Amino acid sequence: MGPAEKIKNIRLQIADCTKCKLHFSRRNVVPGEGPADSQIMFIGEAPGFYENEQGLPFVGAAGKFLDELLEAAGMEREQVFITNVVKCRPPSNREPQEEELDACRDFLEQQIAAINPAVIVTLGRYSMGNYVKKGKISMIHGRPITVNGRLIVPMYHPAAALHQPSLRSVLLEDFAKLPGMIMKAEEMHENDIKINGPAQFDNEEDGKVKRNNAQQLNLFD
Repeated sequence: MGPAEKIKNIRLQIADCTKCKLHFSRRNVVPGEGPADSQIMFIGEAPGFYENEQGLPFVGAAGKFLDELLEAAGMEREQVFITNVVKCRPPSNREPQEEELDACRDFLEQQIAAINPAVIVTLGRYSMGNYVKKGKISMIHGRPITVNGRLIVPMYHPAAALHQPSLRSVLLEDFAKLPGMIMKAEEMHENDIKINGPAQFDNEEDGKVKRNNAQQLNLFD
């Protein structure tokens, strides 16, 4: 079974999912969209009102800003795969609960395995939590690390910039670095870099980040 068929099969599984209570209130599941052979995958947190209505990720105000961010990186939405850690909208757009994250985790892992992207960009702290433990997004955003041989780039969620306009320029700057990160990720695959397990970050008082069980890359020497 090829990547496109695998992604289609995962969509069908998500459509029938009743693993958590979110299935009672959803209008549409939001499995994600994009090419099954995409080099880069964006993982947000959960669908909102408009996503629930349309069954598509990032179609509200945050989605419009995401399109702008992609343009800053020289990309178009049709070139990338976009999904969320949770595939159904939490009521009133509240934060995902642990049982909901657990219910959707296997779907996300299946998607990553099928697409096998060179770079994963996590949008928001719930998405980042799959790869980085104890880290603060304010300290490590835009700083690529390798986890299990794959390049992971933690970033703020686009919605954060809608509430804090100062983050707008931060996100634009981080996204502008993505083309170079993709090139570096291709080199990593050639060199077969292997790092096992989630990254562990300890936040020190002086604002520095201590790495454990991860490799942080400086892509712009």
